[in-house]
Amino acid sequence: MARHLTQARLGLGLAALGRPGYVTLNHSSDLGEHYEPSVMESHAHDVLDAAFDAGIRYIDAARSYGRAEDFLASWLRKRAIEPGEIVVASKWGYTYTAGWSTTATQHEVKEHSLAAYVRQLDESVARLGPYLSLYQIHSVTAESKTLEDDALIDAIARLRERGIRAGLTVSGAGQAIAIRRSLEVHRDGKRVFDSVQATWNLLERGAESALQDAHDAGMKVVVKESLANGRLTQANRDEGDSLYPSVARIRELAERRGTNVETLALAAALTRPWASFVLSGAATVDQIRSTVGALDFDYDAELDRELRSVAVPSDEYWRARSSFRWN
Repeated sequence: MARHLTQARLGLGLAALGRPGYVTLNHSSDLGEHYEPSVMESHAHDVLDAAFDAGIRYIDAARSYGRAEDFLASWLRKRAIEPGEIVVASKWGYTYTAGWSTTATQHEVKEHSLAAYVRQLDESVARLGPYLSLYQIHSVTAESKTLEDDALIDAIARLRERGIRAGLTVSGAGQAIAIRRSLEVHRDGKRVFDSVQATWNLLERGAESALQDAHDAGMKVVVKESLANGRLTQANRDEGDSLYPSVARIRELAERRGTNVETLALAAALTRPWASFVLSGAATVDQIRSTVGALDFDYDAELDRELRSVAVPSDEYWRARSSFRWN
């Protein structure tokens, strides 16, 4: 595998920057336990500055990421960035319900109805205006009936009339099923969805063949959770985690190559031949610098073969994923 021929581009996801609580390992320490909205906005701007200065031009937000869209909008104005300079993606389908608390019993509520779509699209456009270029259904699963809702799909198809592309994100052990279903959704002879965002990392490879199909069909493929919400980092020393034996093996291979777990995991995602963008969930400026460093790592075919043995079954991965605590 020739790294320089297949390398995807980096993007920045704002899930860990727009709200005080999230499921990323050590999230509270990343924020310094400073949760005042004005402080978090300033912190988000610092990370966005570092990302932009490092060449990152794809930013991913969502209605459920607390104030992520607001923080992004104020940063875009502050930097005086033109709409064409950057790809701004957002998502609808979850409503943030934590009330800025890290201990809320429920942090978000999922609803894929037409009414929720119309409401949240208006909210996103009000904040992001001409910068919004991709709007995605948030977290379609294999069990979801979302793609069968004709009235909803009709409305989503009309996004192109506003110069906004339509996409979807997928989650769960049946990601591949949801991806392949999306390829079959057409209106007026055109495929409705221009992009798909899916979880892929060294532990969870279950959607690979479907993502290759999406790429071959002309869809942009965006990789999320390449660090498994912080589990694929040097900071993960939780031997009680069911995923830890695989993480320990990855650490061993990383050290043998003179690098760390996160660099190896990001480089693996960046070299998927079907990937267009790989999202970093960086929550600090230092993490941005570390993320960008993965672009220079020499990831080769031999290493890729060795790392295939650490993957776990998708149902096992998503069972562990469902137990990740908000912090």
